[in-house]
Amino acid sequence: MPVADTAFREGGSNVLALPPRQGRGTSPDRRVVRALGGRGIAYVEAGSGPDLVLIHGALLTLEDMWLGPMTALSRHFRVIAVDRPGHGASDRIRLTDGSPWTQAEIIRDAVQALGLHRPVIVGHSFGGAVALSYAMSFPDEIAGVVAIAPICFPEPRLENVLFGPRAIPVLGDALAFTGGAVVDTALMPLLWRAMFLPQQMPPRFAAEFPFAWARRPAPMIANGEDAMALWPGLARSAMSYATCRSPVHILGGDSDIVVSTMFHGWNAAQLIPDAQFELIGGAGHMLHHFHTEEVIAAALAIGRR
Repeated sequence: MPVADTAFREGGSNVLALPPRQGRGTSPDRRVVRALGGRGIAYVEAGSGPDLVLIHGALLTLEDMWLGPMTALSRHFRVIAVDRPGHGASDRIRLTDGSPWTQAEIIRDAVQALGLHRPVIVGHSFGGAVALSYAMSFPDEIAGVVAIAPICFPEPRLENVLFGPRAIPVLGDALAFTGGAVVDTALMPLLWRAMFLPQQMPPRFAAEFPFAWARRPAPMIANGEDAMALWPGLARSAMSYATCRSPVHILGGDSDIVVSTMFHGWNAAQLIPDAQFELIGGAGHMLHHFHTEEVIAAALAIGRR
């Protein structure tokens, strides 16, 4: 699948710059780096210092991190926020790129292409699963992981029902571009707002996140494939946590209605040898928008390790 936007190459490098796209509001200007198999991985960069990579969760794009903790983190780190494969402006190969383990491998290839050195990997929700897979696959290449409200174990989930059928070849595409697109227009605003509970969606996020762009048929198909790949991917993760050699800091809110903090984050921390678990009172699933200082403290602690 080609990059979603027309890109142009900067000099002779493997980094491409995406021109501004109408309909994204004040979204940041992306660049694209060629990664595994020639996939283009879109990213934005800010700050200076030790390297840090931000990986967004389901139903989102890198704007979630851009509008959340990225600015504050950039005062301490050189921060790279990526669009996961198939989301935002990143490429995806259908039927192969849904697993958090595969996405970790693709993002790792992008990290190497960008010349990052032992970055801290920070992932939220599905991105937290990707970050943990990254740590278990390439422990000697990173400083460690901060996992924010990560999904860590297989379980029945609403997104399997809502979006999973779009993972079916041909039929899923037809659904995504017809009735599914109509449903998404009505359903997605409710889901995005529910993700922030018990807090309200921040005004800046409501004004600047590219909602219509994120709910295009192609990324919704990617969300379906991600959802269907979670069971086997997280089963592999659950059997591998005890072998993780990277330091891990897991942040979770006690009011998260999207991912059970104790079932996922706390249990994973018990299995990972060098893991710290931090429960934040009153925080929901999107805690990185409201508890940025805790995210920074965890990343700095991992960096010092």
